[in-house]
Amino acid sequence: MTAQFEYSTLANPQDIKQLETILEQCFISGLGGEEAYINLIGVENFRIIRGWEQVVGGLATLDMGQWWGGVRVPMTGIAVVGIAPEYRGSGAAIALMQHMLKELYARGVAISALYPAVQTLYRKVGYEQGGSWCIWEISTRNIQVREQPLPLEPVVSIHHEVFHELYQQQARLTHGYLDRHPAIWQRIIQPDEKETVYAYFIGTKEQPQGYIIFTQERTEDGEILWVKDWVLRTVDAAQTFWSFLANHRSQIHQVRWKSSAIDSLTLLLPEQTAKIWRESRWLFRVIDVVKALEARGYPSEIQAELHLEIQDNLLPANNGKFILSVANGRGEVTKGGKGELQLNIRELAPLYTSLFTPYHLQQVGKLDGTEKAILAATQIFAGASPWMADFF
Repeated sequence: MTAQFEYSTLANPQDIKQLETILEQCFISGLGGEEAYINLIGVENFRIIRGWEQVVGGLATLDMGQWWGGVRVPMTGIAVVGIAPEYRGSGAAIALMQHMLKELYARGVAISALYPAVQTLYRKVGYEQGGSWCIWEISTRNIQVREQPLPLEPVVSIHHEVFHELYQQQARLTHGYLDRHPAIWQRIIQPDEKETVYAYFIGTKEQPQGYIIFTQERTEDGEILWVKDWVLRTVDAAQTFWSFLANHRSQIHQVRWKSSAIDSLTLLLPEQTAKIWRESRWLFRVIDVVKALEARGYPSEIQAELHLEIQDNLLPANNGKFILSVANGRGEVTKGGKGELQLNIRELAPLYTSLFTPYHLQQVGKLDGTEKAILAATQIFAGASPWMADFF
């Protein structure tokens, strides 16, 4: 099949009804009701691809931010990429992604991230692994933390505004965390018909040092407490978090929470009894090289210069040689230079996010560079293991 595809940023009600049917089949109703999900994201944030005079697929864009080096970088998350099964393999998905990325570049968006069903499609348009999304698990009887330094205050009226300031304090210090889209907040605090959401401030309501938001589920394997979101700003808050969860041991069998692939919270546990229950990696793309490199933060003590040569087969403005000069925690980009570190736009992603060091990327043939350039890139892009708490 061949077709001239048409990309649209304005979907009419008939388009949306067709897209609902496509997404229902693509995600097997995993969105919790396609019409409700589309309304939550906002119809204006959906993009449509047409072929053969009908809607053949679409996706959602979520404009938000992501924290890199302590600085918020404008980021657009891509969600629910779906193509009707009878049109898969026709080129519709590639066309949809290419048009969307060109739109984001024209709008001045610096970076993008998504969760892939498969990597192949997204790698073809410049995405690569950027960070981790992990769910940890521990039996309540293995927590064995008893001391509770802080009180817990139940949150009676659960809405995201009461948590926002605490969340932002933790987010700006967490490599890869989101400045969340309102729809993501809504999915955290809004229960479905089968669950109840509980929330507590850790510390006093007037001066909280963190919070925990969770649900409880009864399964054939025992009762599970799902931590939907957490912020812990002090050692006392972290200690209280574990003590609170341990106190559920008479009713709850397992606790699951989202954290980094390398979770410092587990250092407070007496033994290495917490395990990663589920892990995946999200994909990342630099959309505008200059804006992305200048927008993020860098180690404040580093003063270095890196000569890059980048290839981007989709967005021509990203092609060529660039000099990244870093000082006082910020970067400045000028065109030109020696091109001492050569890589394509896809491989720039895990370098930018600090998922892999330049040495590791060189080891598997993902970049090439002089010894001087490799050293400069290692210093410039040093950072904690990147992760997100949110799946979108």
